[in-house]
Amino acid sequence: MSVCKTLARTSLSCLEFRARKPNSTTLRHFTSSLSPHSGLRIKTQRPFSISRSFGSASGAIPLETSDCTEGTAPHNVTLETHQDSCKDTVQELLSKDKDDISRLMKMERRLGNDDEFKDDKKRERWFPYLNKCKVGDSYLGCDEILEAMDPYIMESRKERFRNVVNNRSYSVSLVVEGLSDFGNVSAAFRSADALGIQSVHVVSCDSSKRYRDNRHVSMGTEKWLDIELWSSIRECFGILKARGYRIATTHLGVDAVSVYDVDWSIPTAIVVGNELRGISEEALELSDLHCSIPMRGMVDSFNVSVAAGLLMHQAVCDRTLRMGCHGDLTQEERQILLAEFYLRHNQNSLRIVNEFAKRKVPSSVSKL
Repeated sequence: MSVCKTLARTSLSCLEFRARKPNSTTLRHFTSSLSPHSGLRIKTQRPFSISRSFGSASGAIPLETSDCTEGTAPHNVTLETHQDSCKDTVQELLSKDKDDISRLMKMERRLGNDDEFKDDKKRERWFPYLNKCKVGDSYLGCDEILEAMDPYIMESRKERFRNVVNNRSYSVSLVVEGLSDFGNVSAAFRSADALGIQSVHVVSCDSSKRYRDNRHVSMGTEKWLDIELWSSIRECFGILKARGYRIATTHLGVDAVSVYDVDWSIPTAIVVGNELRGISEEALELSDLHCSIPMRGMVDSFNVSVAAGLLMHQAVCDRTLRMGCHGDLTQEERQILLAEFYLRHNQNSLRIVNEFAKRKVPSSVSKL
């Protein structure tokens, strides 16, 4: 044991780190020495700071470690945290407009208007994606996308994608209205992803400043959700009803139904309101159902992100009880959503698929 401790102290005392300044090729250098009594101490040649920049290449900090022996080449290691690698954080996403958000979704999407839903007589519930993705001047289906991306994704990751897709549903959707705290929005997104709810909607009531800055607590789940932004509650509810959703707003009025008495097997959009004002009068008027979570304590309300999590959890549990499971996508829909996840997996995914399409065209012509 003492030998191990000695080795550890020797290794740590020889570590030499170099941290790159953001937007600069200059490396800031510092070495570490370890005293057996005082623990790890950092010797710096000059003051330095390492800043984290979400959604940019500067979030990855190159580290160089060198051995004590002279003449040994340093080993270059690039470390990138999960949060740093997320290109579009909640704060950045909600600062974009609708067109920017829609471009984050790779497969072609349905319009979602009333006429389209009525024309599709066979469709009992909403599913947003078509089985095609525009790649250059052509379109590829989900099977071709899966084939193109398959060699570039680890088996463990592919298995994770399949499990997630099998438990996803669009039959329950989350709507957040006028939230002013990024922390609450992020926490609600995280709960939606964890419970298998794919579709989330954000209604902004302040076009000048949508949301107040807050910490990043979504754990990158916004990358895997379908996020839609709306400028008014009327526009949002109109589209959701056209897609076949029942609108359920959280409200403590006399006509409110307990969330435990609601049949959640019916496609439903759950609406939570502002942290201070709650659901707007317009949203209450336009909704189909008012529901509430029974309170047993001295306080009469939950934090809005907690309330959203409880509502979604109850919806998933009730659906599982009534239907046997929450995930209700058909085999074709699962394949399409899986292809969508493959495309979102890496920023180079579209380039890989584009190269696949270019190789496929000559082979198809030669067969003819």
